[in-house]
Amino acid sequence: MSSLSRRWITIGAVLGGLGVAFGAYGAHGLSGFLERSGYSGDDLHRRVAIFETAVRYQMLHAIALVLVGLGLQLRDSSWWRMAAWAFLFGVLIFSGLLKVLAFAGPQWNWLGAIVPIGGVLMIVGWALLAGGALRE
Repeated sequence: MSSLSRRWITIGAVLGGLGVAFGAYGAHGLSGFLERSGYSGDDLHRRVAIFETAVRYQMLHAIALVLVGLGLQLRDSSWWRMAAWAFLFGVLIFSGLLKVLAFAGPQWNWLGAIVPIGGVLMIVGWALLAGGALRE
């Protein structure tokens, strides 16, 4: 297996493992922590939903990275290499900042304006994946 394929499969697997860990925390500890931090009612439910969205998109794109790594083993494609980077930065920005927003106070709400950049990177990753499949 090429080092390029191993790298993306490893990154995807690490993001997937972290996603499972974050998901477990979200299911078993997040609400209690947020309640102890003073959040309640709709605000509490909104923060839990934000965290769940972050984990869901992280997991989906972790799988995508593993698949890109496997695909790169079969055919080295510059499109797919760019897709992998877009997925990685999309996860870091989108999922990472959503997780921060789940815990952060209102003074950090401005981070919400950056989150869509991560979503756009994820979309770009899928477009690059499709483009690479059609072109190369």
